[in-house]
Amino acid sequence: MIDDTLKRQLYQCAALPSLPAVAVKIIEMANDPDADIGSVCQYISLDPVLSAKLLRTANTPLYKSRRVATNIRQAVSILGTHTVLVIALSFSLTHSLMKSKLPDSSTAFDNTIFWRRSIASALAARALGEKLELNYLDDLFLAGLIQEIGILAFWVIMPEEYGKVFASTSDHDVLLNTEREAFGAGHDELGYALLKKWHIPDYIALSCINSHSQPEPKNLGPTLQSCLAVSRYLADYFLFPHETEKMTALNEAAQKWLGFDAHALIEVIKIMEVGLKAVEDLFEINIHDSSEVDGILSEAKELLMIHDLSRMRDLEDKSQRDGLTGAYNRTYFDETLRQEFNLALQYDLPLTIAIIDLDHFKSVNDTYGHIAGDSLLAMVVKTVFDQIRQDDTLSRYGGEEFALILPGTALTTSRNLITRLKNSIADIAYKFDGRNIIRITASIGVAGYQENMTYFREPRDLIKAADSALYAAKHAGRNRIMEWSENA
Repeated sequence: MIDDTLKRQLYQCAALPSLPAVAVKIIEMANDPDADIGSVCQYISLDPVLSAKLLRTANTPLYKSRRVATNIRQAVSILGTHTVLVIALSFSLTHSLMKSKLPDSSTAFDNTIFWRRSIASALAARALGEKLELNYLDDLFLAGLIQEIGILAFWVIMPEEYGKVFASTSDHDVLLNTEREAFGAGHDELGYALLKKWHIPDYIALSCINSHSQPEPKNLGPTLQSCLAVSRYLADYFLFPHETEKMTALNEAAQKWLGFDAHALIEVIKIMEVGLKAVEDLFEINIHDSSEVDGILSEAKELLMIHDLSRMRDLEDKSQRDGLTGAYNRTYFDETLRQEFNLALQYDLPLTIAIIDLDHFKSVNDTYGHIAGDSLLAMVVKTVFDQIRQDDTLSRYGGEEFALILPGTALTTSRNLITRLKNSIADIAYKFDGRNIIRITASIGVAGYQENMTYFREPRDLIKAADSALYAAKHAGRNRIMEWSENA
């Protein structure tokens, strides 16, 4: 948490913008459960600029109302007292802060970009809420708008020191960690302290700081903070759609916090497009030219589909791989061998398999422990992968046993490769604990389909033959290759 020194700097900083009277009054009403529609209308009517903004907002596509509001009471009737207070607070708070003069030394900080990003984040948070059919859209909008206010506070309190940290990275998460290392607190904690100082409703302030933490379990359902967390990444992409790494970060955050896939994100971006003009008018800021918006959606569709396909391939690949070594698993081996055997049978193609067993591997685990044994297994797999073709399949067949499928390869052709693999495994010198050198050898049993076509009727016959040859190799003294023969 934020230490007393930094908190004192925050509270005593004369350069920090103070809230306008209208914002203070609106916060007071927002915190008052007994605030009535009459007093809200009466107070807002005293500010003609704020009144005009609320009327315009009530009549935008954001609220999908069939009625047209021509005065504040009608706007409150359409929107509801709580929504009017939140919108009024969003506008009055942002309007005064956007016009505040920052310290002269803060030239690296672009106030316009900061507020464009904040407003885009607010729009994104609201769009996420609409997609999820949440009933606190305006709370999401306000929280999205102010969740990064701590960055602004840092700039005002210590422009020179913070300037170096801020300029060191354009990645939000890296910035947060760097702040914590340099100042003992991140902008999330400083922002929370500032929001508390301003008496912003506590559930809003808490959601802002919690959105910078780790995701809650998805079975609890979407929350203010989960939508806010994703809104930051969505705003970054919306502002900088040509930076593909922004889409990568957004995709990961949306999946992690909300379980969203590509299709859900595209729908959220569409919702943002609908509300973009209304939000730009409310804050008198240009986030995107209208000519760019269609391009953002089409580019987002393309990038999201690419990411979705990539993620599906990754998931499929993980389900086929042994988690420790990276070799394919037994299920994948069985299915691949079946396919390759059928092809060999149908088109009279050669097919060779080899079963590789690491000699005396149990003694490695017993002597050096399972960590050393696991590392050695991974090293053996890498050694084999480095020498086989892309079409060949190496699978973990058992504990220290591996199976290799060589499609389109005759037994005689496979001999050089398998000999090279046996020798490469024997050449491994694994240095464990910086002192002990662990060596291992392998016994290999090989069987070829084409040389014994009459004997191999199905894939398991080939496996039995390779197993039998492996047993013969081990019985003959290990660290050797044996080929199965029908006449042996």
